[in-house]
Amino acid sequence: MSKIFASARLFAACSFILALSFNAFVPQAEAGAQRKKVVSKKAESKKSTAKTAQADKKKDERGKNARRDDKRTDKKNRQDKRAETAKRGKADRDAKGKDAKGKDKATNKKMTARERRAEANRRAAERRAEIARREAERREAIRRAEIARLARLAAIRAIDQGLRNETQANITRDDTTGEDLEVRRVAVGALGNHAGSIVVMNPQTGRVYAAINQDWALRRGFKPCSTIKLVTGLAGLTYNVIPPAETVEAGGNRYRLDLTDSLAYSNNVYFQNVGGRVGFELMMKTARELGLGEATGINHANESPGRVPVFKSGYAVNHMSSHGDDFAVTPLQLANMTSALTNGGKLLVPHLPRTPQEDTNFKTEVRRQLTFTKDAMQRLQPGMIGAVNYGTAKRAYDVTQTIAGKTGSCIDNGTWVGLFTSVAPIHEPRLAVTVVLKGSGERGKTAAAVAGNVFRNLNTRFGVVNPGAKPVQLATTPRPKLPAAAAAAISDEDAEEGDSAASVDALGTPDNNASGVNQSGVRTVLKPVARPMPNTPISNTPSAAPQPATNVAPATVPGATTNAPDGKFGKSGERPRRVTPLAPTN
Repeated sequence: MSKIFASARLFAACSFILALSFNAFVPQAEAGAQRKKVVSKKAESKKSTAKTAQADKKKDERGKNARRDDKRTDKKNRQDKRAETAKRGKADRDAKGKDAKGKDKATNKKMTARERRAEANRRAAERRAEIARREAERREAIRRAEIARLARLAAIRAIDQGLRNETQANITRDDTTGEDLEVRRVAVGALGNHAGSIVVMNPQTGRVYAAINQDWALRRGFKPCSTIKLVTGLAGLTYNVIPPAETVEAGGNRYRLDLTDSLAYSNNVYFQNVGGRVGFELMMKTARELGLGEATGINHANESPGRVPVFKSGYAVNHMSSHGDDFAVTPLQLANMTSALTNGGKLLVPHLPRTPQEDTNFKTEVRRQLTFTKDAMQRLQPGMIGAVNYGTAKRAYDVTQTIAGKTGSCIDNGTWVGLFTSVAPIHEPRLAVTVVLKGSGERGKTAAAVAGNVFRNLNTRFGVVNPGAKPVQLATTPRPKLPAAAAAAISDEDAEEGDSAASVDALGTPDNNASGVNQSGVRTVLKPVARPMPNTPISNTPSAAPQPATNVAPATVPGATTNAPDGKFGKSGERPRRVTPLAPTN
C-alpha cells in the first residue's frame, strides 16, 4: 500500500510540474505568434505603399505627357489657324484687287474721253489740295515754333536785362570810401553793359583797389565752374596723384595731356580722373586751406563765407573736381585764392582802407601760410599762362605783360555764369583781377576779355616793374604748334559755345560741362573733329637755351612761356606744353 501511495504522490507531483510548465509555455507561444502577425502586417503595408507610390508616379507621368501633347496640339492648331487666316486674307485681297481692276476697266470702257479727262483733272485737284493742306500744316508748325522761340528769347532777354539793371543799381550803391578811383573807373568801363562783378586787389599785400558791384563781390556766392580745377590740380600735386600725362578721348581720337595743357584748355576728363584719385576728404581739405567755405575777413559788413560740399562719393567726386558742384564762392574769395597761389602761399586778409590815416598805416595781414610746397603751386602757373596765351582765356592776352589765369563757364541756378580769375605780371604779381559775369551770353572767355581790358588799361601803372632793368628770361621748351582742330577737340571750356540756339535751349538745364559734352549738357553737332596725327613720342630732350624777351620781364616759372608779341605763340612758336595725339583706337 505504501508503494501505491508513493506512486500516486509522485504522479501528482509530476502532473503539477507539467501543468506549470505548460502554463508558462503557452503565453510565450502566443506572444511569438502575435509578433509574427505584426511583422507580416508591416511588410504588407510597405508593399502596398510602394505599389501606391509607383502607381501615382506612373499616373503623374501619364498626366504630364498628356498635357505636353495637349500643348503641342494647341500650338499646331494655332499655327494652322493663323496660316489659314493669312491664306484667306491673301485670297480676299487678290479677289478684291481683281474686282477693283475689273470695275476700273469696265468704268473706263463706259467713260468717254471727255469724262476720263474730267476724272483725271478731279484727281489731280484732290492731290493738289492734299499737298496744299500739308504745306499749310507745315507752315503753321514752323510759325508756332518761331513764336515759342521768340517767347523764350524774350524771357531770356528780360532775365538778362533784369540782371543788368540789378548790377547797375548795386554799383550806384557801392561804398567807394578808400577805393582807388582810377582803378574803379577802369573796372566799371571794362564791365560795360555786362551783369557781373569785378574785384581788383594787390596779390602781395591784400589791399583791395576796387570791388565793383560789392553786393555780388562780397555777399553772393557763385558756382566756381572750371576755376575749381586750380584746387583739383593743387590737390593732385600735393598728394602725388598727378601723372606725367593722361590719355583722354575727344572727337574720336585719343590725346595725351599733361597738367599744363589740361589747365590751358580746361579739359574735364583729366581733372575728373585726378579728383577721383585724390578723394573727397582730401579735396575738401585743400579747398578749405585755400580759403573756400570761410569769410576772407575783409573790413566790409555781411560778407558771405560761401559754401563747400558736405559729402560726395563715387563719380560725384570726379564731376565735382572739374565743375565745382555744390561749391559757392564769392569773387573776392577767388581773387584771394589766386593771390595765395602766386605770392608764395600767403593767404591774406583783404583790406580796404577807409581813411587817409588807415591808408598810410596799412599793413599786410596774413591769415595763414599755406602748407603746400612752392613747387606744387608753381607747377600750376604754366597752365594758367597757357590759358591766356593759347587756351580758353586768349581774350585776356596782353602783349606787354604775362597774365596767368583760369576761366570757368557753367549754368548756375538756370543762368550761364562766366568766370575768370587771374594775376599779372606773373613774375612779380601786382594785380589780381577776378571777373564773374551772369547772363545767357556770358562765358569764361567773355570774363577773360573784361579782365584783359582792366589789365591793359592799368598796365602803365601796375604792369611794368623797373622798366630800365634787364628783363628776367624764362626757359622754354620749343614745341610745334597744336592744330586748331585738335585744340578745339580737347577744350571743354570752348565746347559749350555751339550756336546761339543751343545756348538758349540750354538755359534751365542745370547740367554743365560734362565730359564729352558741352556745359549745357547737350553734345553740340558743330564741334570740330580733330584729324588724327602721326604718333609722336613725348620728347625728353633738354630745354633749349632761353631767348631774350622783347618787352617785359616774363615769369621765372619752369615750363611756362611769356605772352609773345608776335602772334599767339610769338616768333618762335613756343608755349609751355603741347598735346601729342595718339592714333585712334578701335
